[in-house]
Amino acid sequence: MQILLAFLFGAAVGGLVHLTLPGRGTRGVALVPIAGAVIGGAVWLALTWAGLKVDNGWLWAWSLAAPFILYPLVVGLTAIRRRHDRAERLRLHLV
Repeated sequence: MQILLAFLFGAAVGGLVHLTLPGRGTRGVALVPIAGAVIGGAVWLALTWAGLKVDNGWLWAWSLAAPFILYPLVVGLTAIRRRHDRAERLRLHLV
């Protein structure tokens, strides 16, 4: 059941990332929170499969810190989306 905490914290970090970085209009509202939840849950799952127990601090630390990888990923995603949108506007002669 504790994996739910990793999912919830990951979603909260994803929401924070979405709200604090510019370019919110280039990505969906749910994309980054869902990605954060998946990352947090996946790290928890991998570490429990590796043998860490719920009372191990490393399990908690890695599961709660892993969703912060979204900051550079979202910056890159936003740049790619803006570049693609600009190219598409040029292709459609809308600029």
